[in-house]
Amino acid sequence: MENFRLKVFRAVAAHLNFTRAAEEMLLTQPAVTQQIKALEDEYGVPLFDRTGGRIVLTAGGQALLSYAERLKHLSDEACEAVANASGKQGGFLILGASQTIAYYILPKLVAAFVRENPRVNVTAKSGNTDEILQELVDHKVHLALIEGPAVRKDLHVEPFMEDEVVLAVPASHEWAGSNISISALQDAPLLMRENGSGNRRAIENALVQAGIKRKDIRITMELDSTEALLSAAEEGLGVTFVSRWAVRNYLALGTLKLAHVQGFRVSKMFSIAYPAGPEPTGNSAAFRSFLLQAAMARTPSIIGISHRK
Repeated sequence: MENFRLKVFRAVAAHLNFTRAAEEMLLTQPAVTQQIKALEDEYGVPLFDRTGGRIVLTAGGQALLSYAERLKHLSDEACEAVANASGKQGGFLILGASQTIAYYILPKLVAAFVRENPRVNVTAKSGNTDEILQELVDHKVHLALIEGPAVRKDLHVEPFMEDEVVLAVPASHEWAGSNISISALQDAPLLMRENGSGNRRAIENALVQAGIKRKDIRITMELDSTEALLSAAEEGLGVTFVSRWAVRNYLALGTLKLAHVQGFRVSKMFSIAYPAGPEPTGNSAAFRSFLLQAAMARTPSIIGISHRK
């Protein structure tokens, strides 16, 4: 239904790189160049400025991009409407998820959802909580699955599962398998996610509530993914608070162990978010309903393990 040249144009505009656009579209780079040239000939203006060793959108390209994105959304809605007319879900669903959910939980959820709705084409994006919420506000994803407190008032947020945060330490660390006091954390070299991470926000808030001043939280290294935190902890660079979901394999291998902080428990809710206003419809509504029902049922085959409410 949608013009193929506009699909190629959107890919180049997204990456500002012909090679990466070609990889995404499963085309050769000359084929991408040919499609862009044909589109420029059709409109009679250049869409990209290729001078200076970099690619940027021209004024004409910027103007076309907004229409190309609107046409994509309209095409997706048409596909969904036609599929749903038969009484079955179909079309496209774009999900955004913060990293812990994206890496450790979302694959199982999507697999179960697609088994029930095989005609729905699901795409997933990952990032930290703030990045994913911005993608949602910008209408680049239909639903967002996030961790940590949401601080935006223009979104509706529904919790669906509790996540426990644990303190992971190197296997040889003196705290491994031990109980420690909250005061011990003031001198500990902490490995933390970057600002904007829901996990970091939840941990810092919990430490402050436990009596540690924010200025006394000793962060020795910031990393942009949970896997990076765990790898750094394995190498003895510090200790880190992570989701219990993320550390399971490391505990099984014995490369990391847990330390238990007396009288201190950190938990946060995994939540589903969508723009404030009417409730989601179509595939977004179907996935939201599926997710909430699965969480309420605590279905091990879908969620993977049981969880506390």
